Amino acid sequence: MPDERPPEPILHADLDAFYASVEMLKDPSLAGKPVIVGGVGGRGVVSSASYEARGFGVRSAMPTVRARRLCPDGVFVPPDFEAYQAHSNRFREVLLAHTPFVEPISLDEAFLDVGGATMLFGEPRAIAARIRAEVEREVGVTCSVGVAPTKFVAKLASDHCKPNGMLVVPAEGVLGFLEPLPVGRLWGVGEKTGEVLSRLAVRTIGDLAATPEPILARLLGEQHARHLTQLAHGVDDRHVVPYEPPKSVGHVETFEVDLDDDEILLRELLALSGKVASRLRADGYRARTVTMKVRLATFTTLTRSKTSTDPTDVGADLYHTVAELYRALPGERRRVRLLGVQASGLVSAGAEQLALLRGERWGDVERAVDRIEHRFGRGAAMPASLLDRSRRDRPI
Repeated sequence: MPDERPPEPILHADLDAFYASVEMLKDPSLAGKPVIVGGVGGRGVVSSASYEARGFGVRSAMPTVRARRLCPDGVFVPPDFEAYQAHSNRFREVLLAHTPFVEPISLDEAFLDVGGATMLFGEPRAIAARIRAEVEREVGVTCSVGVAPTKFVAKLASDHCKPNGMLVVPAEGVLGFLEPLPVGRLWGVGEKTGEVLSRLAVRTIGDLAATPEPILARLLGEQHARHLTQLAHGVDDRHVVPYEPPKSVGHVETFEVDLDDDEILLRELLALSGKVASRLRADGYRARTVTMKVRLATFTTLTRSKTSTDPTDVGADLYHTVAELYRALPGERRRVRLLGVQASGLVSAGAEQLALLRGERWGDVERAVDRIEHRFGRGAAMPASLLDRSRRDRPI
């Protein structure tokens, strides 16, 4: 029986300037302004920037201080991750209404395999147009979609047509689409690899495709050379993998000023443990391994982990472990720039006998706090020890 799948079944859907777009939905007066979402303190970084702000050179992951210099009239907004998650969930629902083969990459982008959906919704081009219209209607933000035979090309296509666009790269047009693009657009070409390729006068993907693989292998190694050569020729045999459980859940805070008081630092670890535990419960997981991350004022990073036989989703348990790890660090009175708590070794909460784990009574308390915060908002209930966190102690 002949293959009835269309030659371009892969879609990459990407919400445009997602965080900034959600902020404009919350406050319509921001529309058309250079909106910059991220840490608003001196050590913050940009999480998202509207296209108006990008016109000034502002980019994600840029230090906020630099963004202010580039765009002094920008509107700087702290992130609201609860709002972003809510809009992301609606985005995911739109995608899943068209195919079960959805591979989330982040809150605002995903790959789809629509090869089996054409009988219901038409060709991939039509499905992409339908998704874009439904996302704008149901989520309230615009969406760019690339349609191609492979994940790699679909991702490049969606990037190429931003914002609020759609680009179909047919199978016979893949090489023509790739050839003029900068070689840095290939997955696996970072700064160092780019410098090596530049010495070979390889500046475009077409240049790399025309370079014999043995020459690349001598400079980059056989495996890396083969990977780049295949991509340059449009070869990418990776399938769309539907949702996979997360490997870890974590939360990191960078402080406006370095902290050196152990009592304050332990209080911050308590707050981080509570946030991680809340996310575990919301996603239906418990964790066996807890990792603490400490970045000192010197930018030295220390990590410590501990694994338990009893998985937990209780913040008090996580805090007990990270506090123990913190107190065991060598030296005294350290100046800390960043703290992080991560839970890994995840298992489904449904697989555990809920009433038998240590600390389950406290777990009931924390689940009650979850319900209060869901109804009244973040911070409506918290441990008493966190009530006196002063403004200067709070993370950015």
